Amino acid sequence: MKSKKNLTRFTYETTAFQGWRLCLSRSGTTFTKYFSDKEYGGERKALKAAETARVDLAELLDNSRRVNGKLSQTTQNKAKKLLKNA
Repeated sequence: MKSKKNLTRFTYETTAFQGWRLCLSRSGTTFTKYFSDKEYGGERKALKAAETARVDLAELLDNSRRVNGKLSQTTQNKAKKLLKNA
């Protein structure tokens, strides 16, 4: 499968990790989470979980308020919690 916007596929044969990486940046803050094929039960299930998390995270970040052009600490904490629970 090909990589998609904000999602990158990792399938290196020389490493133990195979899965998807979600990386989304807004207002100078970057959020990253890895979705392992092994943890989610396969490549397609990991991709679906990563896409769902990407949509939820983008919605949260795009609709949040900014403080001096940066994301508020509350928004950053909500985003981290969202990714942790994904």
